[in-house]
Amino acid sequence: MPQATYYKPRGVPLRALQQVALTVDELEALRLADLEGLYQEEAAQRMNVSRQTFGRIVEAARKKVADALVNGKALSIEGGPVEVGEPAGPQPYGRGAGGPEHGRGGPMRGRGRCRRRGQD
Repeated sequence: MPQATYYKPRGVPLRALQQVALTVDELEALRLADLEGLYQEEAAQRMNVSRQTFGRIVEAARKKVADALVNGKALSIEGGPVEVGEPAGPQPYGRGAGGPEHGRGGPMRGRGRCRRRGQD
């Protein structure tokens, strides 16, 4: 789970805002595609879903984030149907690997796999 679960326009009370709910799997898809810069095929493998499913997840996530930013809505990050699995295997430290020498919170951060429940 992310450290922060709400993002909102500054100076506006949360109770006065409409909210857009982003699921954890949508956040993970954004992280893999936009922050890590992975191609959809590799990102889908890391999430243990098909490439088509990954494409639908990341498209929905981008639309929700854009809606919140453009229309001044609060963005909440909620559970959703996810299961955190074991890391995908050994990966060298480096760009996006989350190594401690890069100040990203330890060797495991960003290297686990996320998969939808009911799909193996």
